[in-house]
Amino acid sequence: MIVLILAIVVSFVPALALYRWLKNRIKDEEAYKELCQSALKRGMLSIFPILLASAVFQILLRLTGVMEANRLLYDALHTFIVLAFAEELVKYRTFRGTLKKTDDPVSWLDVTVLMTITGIGFDLIESIVYTIGASVPVVLIRGICIPHAGYGFLVGYFYGKGVKSGKPAVRWTGFVLAWLLHGLYDFSLTDSFIALNDNLMAVALVLAVLDIVLVIWLVRFVRKAKKQETYTEPLPAEEPDH
Repeated sequence: MIVLILAIVVSFVPALALYRWLKNRIKDEEAYKELCQSALKRGMLSIFPILLASAVFQILLRLTGVMEANRLLYDALHTFIVLAFAEELVKYRTFRGTLKKTDDPVSWLDVTVLMTITGIGFDLIESIVYTIGASVPVVLIRGICIPHAGYGFLVGYFYGKGVKSGKPAVRWTGFVLAWLLHGLYDFSLTDSFIALNDNLMAVALVLAVLDIVLVIWLVRFVRKAKKQETYTEPLPAEEPDH
């Protein structure tokens, strides 16, 4: 039990370290830091609307009768819709809510960071849930991967790119990518998916490594972006989906 508790504590270190770096090493402005803190808190609180959305989707899915008819299809719909879609949608709306709370202009870099931090906030709370009955290796691997930080980075990056270019479709590219990667990862861990072929167990491993790659990509982007006007100048005030 002590080892598991230590593993849980250690698993929070990467996410918290990434948050502190994003909050303290990019801008010295107090307003920016407060916005980062707000994004983290909102991300943590998003667990409640996510649970509600997932419950609604779960009820609708059960009403279709797919669970009894085709277990593989049920697992696919459950992981992609009840889990991944509900989480990504609520996190996105939470991020949009954070933007509406500030009167200060935001840049491409800002929105990327804020969406990433929103993901980190949710990831911290979800990690606590996942520790129930989990093994030490699973807890540590999840902590190292910080999956929702990577998904948040994708959503925020393309959101900023879409607003800057004035192309609404680009804004949703990150959301779709995050949703599909998230859903596939969850689906790859189901018994029905693995039962198709034992080699498919490698899919979850590949996607876990990809989560780490996304975090590395985030760090590289932030370091480059904060030195370039393209990423630091204010985005257009008029945004497509108001």
